[in-house]
Amino acid sequence: MSPRRVDPNLSAQLIEAAAKLLSEEGPAALSTRKLAATVGTSTMAVYTHFGGMDDLVRTMVREGFTLLNRRLEAVEETDDPVADVVALGWAYRANAREHRHLYNVMFGGAGLSSFSLTDADRQHGRYTLDALVRAVKRCVAAERFRPADPELVAHQLWIALHGLVTLDLGGYLVEPLTADVCFEAQVCGMVLGAGDDPARARESVAKAARRPA
Repeated sequence: MSPRRVDPNLSAQLIEAAAKLLSEEGPAALSTRKLAATVGTSTMAVYTHFGGMDDLVRTMVREGFTLLNRRLEAVEETDDPVADVVALGWAYRANAREHRHLYNVMFGGAGLSSFSLTDADRQHGRYTLDALVRAVKRCVAAERFRPADPELVAHQLWIALHGLVTLDLGGYLVEPLTADVCFEAQVCGMVLGAGDDPARARESVAKAARRPA
């Protein structure tokens, strides 16, 4: 039997279309027939690229984390580690907005009734925290944050950011407390809670806001 020929461009289209169907219409909307029609290909193409729906969902989750990690690792390190932590938060939010359908699937907000993330799937996504852990370590070393377990601090920041991003994607953050206003207030509160000086924290948050996400 000849090996399956996979088109990377078609794979990406199928992943994005499947994530959108799941996020907007729910699990019942995701079938090989509907997915193929949405992309303009054959149902056989879905099986050729992914083998089945479970593999497709798992691929969506992993692709989502790959894109997130790429975005976070692109954040440049500067001589202000607190600004770098905040910039990572902006990048996390920007990635979620850009790939909102994948974001919903990554964290279980939209899935298939016959599919559930395994422990291995969840552990796979944790590598995306590496950039944040490194930045937190630099904050502690610079005595901007009090001594603490960097991984625990990174998890606390992640939990807070995830909540804000979820509300943002749901459209709940509106005038006068927009997503931008809430984000700046939240990240400022987080770095203060980690031990930073108030004046320096505000300066770093403002500095990060001027950097591209």
